[in-house]
Amino acid sequence: MGRYERNILISKIGKEGQEKLSCSRVLVCGAGGLGSGVILNLASLGVGCIGVLDNDKVELSNLNRQYIHKMANLGQDKVQSVLNAVREYNPDIEVVPYKTRLDKKNAVEYFLKYDLIIDCFDNYYSKFVLSDTAVKTGKTLIHGGVEEFLGQVCVIKNNSACLACFVPELYNCSENIGIKRGIISPVVSTIASIQAMEAFKIITGLGNVLENTLLIYNGLNQEFRKMYIQKNANCPSCSKIS
Repeated sequence: MGRYERNILISKIGKEGQEKLSCSRVLVCGAGGLGSGVILNLASLGVGCIGVLDNDKVELSNLNRQYIHKMANLGQDKVQSVLNAVREYNPDIEVVPYKTRLDKKNAVEYFLKYDLIIDCFDNYYSKFVLSDTAVKTGKTLIHGGVEEFLGQVCVIKNNSACLACFVPELYNCSENIGIKRGIISPVVSTIASIQAMEAFKIITGLGNVLENTLLIYNGLNQEFRKMYIQKNANCPSCSKIS
């Protein structure tokens, strides 16, 4: 436990909280910009097992924000790059790589293996697959999204508002995997850190999480605001999923 001395010195964490972290299993969906920050934060916290799901390879254009990957990893599977990076940083962390694409058919299988799921995908189609699966399985999902200078985070728990409750107009969006959007690293890092903090609170049982709350960040103005949304009885997703 010497590695986590500064964690344990916080009275609200202590050895008991650190043991909760070391026994936890978290699935990170997406090993890009958000995934980079989330995975490294989870590893530094001492989360015992991190599943990483991504089907892409490292490209040069990734490196302005996906700092878990290096020049030497260009052309390599992102999940392998992550495995190597975490192993070098903290060999005690178990990383389980999944070089696959999550879809409606296989999502439940992956969710059931983990205590907590973190959404680091970069398109709403995949994000809604995660949200729907969280509703189906009762697993807690930490949603995050970024674009240009803006970012957002919310927590989807059993019986809370789901992602479609927040943005119902986007629920039936087409599968827009190939759309590229501008984004800079400081915004990505900020949102990834907030997602990792939400994971820490959920695992340890400390603090209040962003349930039924969308936290919105504007990097240009350095402003945060919260949007409170109740579960939608007419939600196109959770109202129809048993």
